[in-house]
Amino acid sequence: MYDVAIIGGGVIGCAIARELSRFHIRTVLLERNAEVGFGTTKTNSGIIHAGHHDSADTLKGRLVVSGSLMFDQLAQELNFGFRRIGELVVARGDEEVGTLEKLKALGDEKGVPGLEIWDAKRLRREEPNLSHKLVAALHAPSAGVINPYEFAFALIESAVTNGLELLVDSPVLDIDAGKDRLTLHLPEGKTIEAGFVLNCAGVFSDKVAGMVGLEDFSIRPRKGEEYMLDKRLEGLVRRLVFPVPTKTSKGILVIPTFDGTIMVGPTAEDTDDRYDLATTYEGSEKVFGFIRDICPSITIKDTITEFAGLRAVSSTNDFVIGPTRVRGFINVAGIQSPGLTAAPAIAIHTREILQAEGLVMQPKDDFDPVVAGPPRFATLQTDEQKALVESDPLFGKIACRCELVTEAEIHHAIDHGARTLDGIKFRSRAGMGRCQGGFCTSRCMDILSERLEVPLEEVTKRGGDSWMVTPMQNEQHPPSTGEED
Repeated sequence: MYDVAIIGGGVIGCAIARELSRFHIRTVLLERNAEVGFGTTKTNSGIIHAGHHDSADTLKGRLVVSGSLMFDQLAQELNFGFRRIGELVVARGDEEVGTLEKLKALGDEKGVPGLEIWDAKRLRREEPNLSHKLVAALHAPSAGVINPYEFAFALIESAVTNGLELLVDSPVLDIDAGKDRLTLHLPEGKTIEAGFVLNCAGVFSDKVAGMVGLEDFSIRPRKGEEYMLDKRLEGLVRRLVFPVPTKTSKGILVIPTFDGTIMVGPTAEDTDDRYDLATTYEGSEKVFGFIRDICPSITIKDTITEFAGLRAVSSTNDFVIGPTRVRGFINVAGIQSPGLTAAPAIAIHTREILQAEGLVMQPKDDFDPVVAGPPRFATLQTDEQKALVESDPLFGKIACRCELVTEAEIHHAIDHGARTLDGIKFRSRAGMGRCQGGFCTSRCMDILSERLEVPLEEVTKRGGDSWMVTPMQNEQHPPSTGEED
């Protein structure tokens, strides 16, 4: 029996979970994957928007600015990587300058700080590697970048520390709506009862709503392909670079990530397949064909890896957040861009909805807002690295050469929830470098096998049936004669 059950462990579900863990209520979060953040969150572009792209007439436009302003304190409390590097919306011709002026007026109206239009001369001085054909840019200094999966892990660790119950590998199969309670049906006949259910199921949120007979909205996923570039390009572009947006997308971007790697993308293609995470030749042509006009120094040859994600685009083209005609069932759905930026504000907004719906929420006196965060051996000074090695010899054993990740950091990731190779990768960066796990995968598998006390063939990349090796067969070989055949 729970006061609140959250369906979905993406960044939205995790943000709400942490917000609710401030109060004396019993909350459970149900995630269908092996770890939180393994859906849309792990393929998110990691941008904290300034807030001038979306109209204040929409819910996402109203929540994005307040959400963005919360990240400085959140990063201080939760110790995830976050930096305000600024953003440029660039005009490729004089006809687009008017759009920059409209975006600036919209941002000024919403209170976005520091907006300024740069002419071509200022743009070339600030970002000399961008195309000299660009004629102007709108600069938003408050935009930033984070690692979205690292943010989700920190949120859920904080929530669990403060009393949340987390159930992974727990897809919701059906929901029965009673007079006072909702009953959630899980695999193997397990059920959970809750007074309130929060539908944070991302691209499946309309399917979850349908379990209680609601058809108020539909989700049609929008696939975005993104391409990660070699770290030798670090510093080529220092700010986020956007084109002038279209009606359906903010466009194909140049994204200097928090860790220094540059990423380009995403595409924006609607799909009816909620499992389609494939990258395509057409997608790469579209991305790099466009990027050539923005930053000619970037080519497809710089790619070290590529991936695709699905955005939960609702039929309303806005966030779908609020109570429904089914008592206790609350939608937190249709969270596409700028959902990551708005996540902290969405969490507070959802908590206020629960209170308005009658949930009594008494604040905890002992709520602990702080999460220590993972060690980052590669970022430390030499004397700090020596001190760590003296305190724990596993800091002296490098598991991932590309990103200089130590075995101690692999163990730390497992101590803090990693149960898969991707769980280790997203927590420690092992496998994110130039060789993409060619060197460190086997060592990470050995450590996972030892720590989880499972055979190697049960170690997976991302849970489910994503096994890395098959069981050894007891084949019979003829005795050796000592001579070569």
